[in-house]
Amino acid sequence: MSQSNIKFVAADMDGTLLDENSQLNPEFFNLYEQLEEKGIIFAAASGRQYYSLIETFAPVKDRMMFIAENGTLVMHKGEELYSCEIDKPSIESIIKEARAIEGAHIVLCGKNSAYIETQDPKALAEFAKYYHRCQYVEDLLTVEDDFIKVAICHFDGSEQLVYPTINQVFGKSHQVVVSAKIWLDVMNAQASKGAAIEHLQNSLDFTYEQTMSFGDYLNDLEMLKASYHSYAMENAHPAVKQTARFSAPSNVDAGVFTVIQQQLLAD
Repeated sequence: MSQSNIKFVAADMDGTLLDENSQLNPEFFNLYEQLEEKGIIFAAASGRQYYSLIETFAPVKDRMMFIAENGTLVMHKGEELYSCEIDKPSIESIIKEARAIEGAHIVLCGKNSAYIETQDPKALAEFAKYYHRCQYVEDLLTVEDDFIKVAICHFDGSEQLVYPTINQVFGKSHQVVVSAKIWLDVMNAQASKGAAIEHLQNSLDFTYEQTMSFGDYLNDLEMLKASYHSYAMENAHPAVKQTARFSAPSNVDAGVFTVIQQQLLAD
């Protein structure tokens, strides 16, 4: 299928658009301008917080699309286009279950801020990478906000040490996804990057066939399934490579840039 009719491009951040040092290529903004001139919407689709993303993309933050918090919040030009929240009783149950996992660190994600109850230096350094608006509280159960996600960090591996317990308890009622080697997210059962993209397809009038996406980890699977032009990075999790229709060079080799330049911007 021709890629000349692409209207929407979504790229994951860590392990995909960002390099091995979690840095954005300075040439991105030139690439973004070229896509914009062609009428192609570019979205950062990430597990990262919205307030973190707008700092990374500061020069174009007032024009760009953000699919934040693994698809639970979509923002464009400072306005909310879509959100998928979790009710307070579920939040309380998830927090209590996560607290019982030895070595787990919890981030409660609301629309206004992220909230933490740990002062562990290693955890704080990790949180700072993804949550630029973050508040310490003595008890997460007392927080009031519109909640969209509970993120759980375990430095010895989320897939092995967090997922089995959390998925057993919440897997049938919520979306439980391993989003990185040390991260796991619990969201509304209907939430995913793919669900957010499907909402945008319906509301902004572009199709599955006009959608291109790039990902590397398990939280990208639904996004890839929502895109005909789905790309797994060379460094991607095996399940992502099995799901995507196409492959891209690794994030270290600027794979997203390479594919976009070759497929969408070549004269």
